[in-house]
Amino acid sequence: MSLDVSPKLLAEAEQGDIREEDFVDTVRTSLPYAYDLIASLATELNDGTAEFTDNQTPPPSERERGQLLRALASDAIRGALERHFGVTLAFQNCHRVAAFRPGAQDGEMYTRFTSVRSQVLNQSPEFRDC
Repeated sequence: MSLDVSPKLLAEAEQGDIREEDFVDTVRTSLPYAYDLIASLATELNDGTAEFTDNQTPPPSERERGQLLRALASDAIRGALERHFGVTLAFQNCHRVAAFRPGAQDGEMYTRFTSVRSQVLNQSPEFRDC
């Protein structure tokens, strides 16, 4: 299971829409590695002038890698985190996630980071089973 949803949040969802803040809090507590990594990338991006910040350090274990993969594979989770932190996320492999400034999707750096060429160049045998 990706998220540890509280009975209260589940009941609210069954009745209709839920507050995105409550959803993000569920993501924070359920996927702390992914949440903290994206938070740190967003902080680094907002504190600097670079077009993007990225993580190139593999997660410490498969548990944390799984959290990151679950967060980025879900459109709802990924979108909520992007809105919450005010970034656009891009993902290349089992741990290289980048935070871009909103609207970067039309820019050269985002296009380059998400290109087929960059994907191929960012491969190595140790990522085969990640």
